[in-house]
Amino acid sequence: MKKIYAIILVAFALITGFMVGGIVVMKMWQRQNIKIESLLRASNRTNKISTLITALERSYVEEIDVDSLIEEVLPVVLEELDPHSAYYPAEEAQESNDELHGSFSGIGIQFSVQEDTIRVNSVIRGGPSEKVGLLAGDRIILIDDSLYAGQGISSNDVIKNLKGPEGTEVTISVMRTGEPDLIDFTIERGPIPIKSVDAAYMLTKDVGYILINKFGETTYSEMMNSLAYLSNEGMNKLVVDLRGNTGGYLGSAIQMVNEFLPKNDMIVYTEGAHSRYAEQRANGYGRYQTIPLVVLIDETSASASEIFAGAVQDNDRGTIVGRRSYGKGLVQEPIDFSDGSSIRLTIARYYTPSGRCIQKPYGEGSEDYAMDIVKRYEHGEFFSADSVKHNEDEVYKTKNGRTVYGGGGIMPDHFVPQDTIAYSEYYASIVRKSIVNKFSFRYVDGRRTELAKYNTTENLIDYLNSNNVLSQLQQTAANEGVKRDSSATAEAIAQLKRLLYATIIYDAMEMEDYVKYINEDDSTVKKAIEVLE
Repeated sequence: MKKIYAIILVAFALITGFMVGGIVVMKMWQRQNIKIESLLRASNRTNKISTLITALERSYVEEIDVDSLIEEVLPVVLEELDPHSAYYPAEEAQESNDELHGSFSGIGIQFSVQEDTIRVNSVIRGGPSEKVGLLAGDRIILIDDSLYAGQGISSNDVIKNLKGPEGTEVTISVMRTGEPDLIDFTIERGPIPIKSVDAAYMLTKDVGYILINKFGETTYSEMMNSLAYLSNEGMNKLVVDLRGNTGGYLGSAIQMVNEFLPKNDMIVYTEGAHSRYAEQRANGYGRYQTIPLVVLIDETSASASEIFAGAVQDNDRGTIVGRRSYGKGLVQEPIDFSDGSSIRLTIARYYTPSGRCIQKPYGEGSEDYAMDIVKRYEHGEFFSADSVKHNEDEVYKTKNGRTVYGGGGIMPDHFVPQDTIAYSEYYASIVRKSIVNKFSFRYVDGRRTELAKYNTTENLIDYLNSNNVLSQLQQTAANEGVKRDSSATAEAIAQLKRLLYATIIYDAMEMEDYVKYINEDDSTVKKAIEVLE
């Protein structure tokens, strides 16, 4: 609580004008008959903050920006409560809401800032930009007649100017390869969907796979559409991939896992000092209650992902494969302010059906909490199941009597270590310098018309092999100071090649094509198939 006391002291110092002697200050107040004393006397716990702000505005020795002061103080106060209570300025709050609502209003492109230039990576199908003829590879030079090329361009500034209310217009001028002059486009902003399901396809002739990146308002319907498609493709076993999924809406997670559980199986319960015990159980109407199921998790699976995985594990409904999840078991409630800013206040803890609270400890401070994943890595938890310490003080039983542990995160039923066979200093140096990403973008950007002819990953890979693209990457790396290493293992070179091809596929094709390619060599996916078969 030291920070809170410090804030109070700083605020008091602001009121008194940073005067050195307390006695002198009190005499000055008495002589000038300042009304702050009566304000403070009338204060109670509920209005001290507003009284303080009023005093600052009316009586402080200099003009100060009270709004800016509040913006600085609020995050610090909330930091003292727990790691997930947080303050979001209006702009950040809107971005967060857009992502979970499943859509926002804009022009429908994915872009990156490369070499001080806004480059259009892809144009969303059916979106406003595609309708007017904007193409991947175009470089945006002007936005509403303002120059957006050169040093100092930030992605946030670009987003601010391209997003806007539906029906409004923005004019952009682009440079296009082969065209001598800038091309102008006036684009009417429209709704742009944000997908929660990145991929849904068949891993084998009977094992379906679905990759879910968040739990938003549209995620349940996206999942159901994807499962219907996979069922038509012959799916009778399923892998749900929640790796990298940091959570979202609790309600969406409950809806989704309900599809896999029999009637009355508990999904989750929540409880807090001011939040009554509340439980959610399966309603029995789920369409996939008997399908063999594997859920993939890792250290970046959090919150709603852990609710989903915990419900599956504790009800012995499926198998969890991967590595220990993040460990976020706190429920946040939004409190919105009139200026668009928002607080996310922790109001309860959630518990899995066996009674586990997945929240990892946070009593040592925010810095220690933030470093938890690094500590796991250094301890060897990513590489060996034996390095994972079970909390023997928090032992729970699943529906069928299996032992599970609380104290932080969901432990998988089958541990899959991070792959280190292909590691070499040569590979690591290339990755650290982002050489693969930069090379891939330039390679695709200069050959978009040609690469468009290769509409399957197999055809594209044949093309890349025939053009010895790996050798071109290695030469680029050498030019940037990473010399070819004759001691690098064959596995390391093969891994570098796979990373390069995956990045090119990501830049040139659809997300699902990228996911399919990386999953071909993914040991966690392979383990899931093994478990199901």
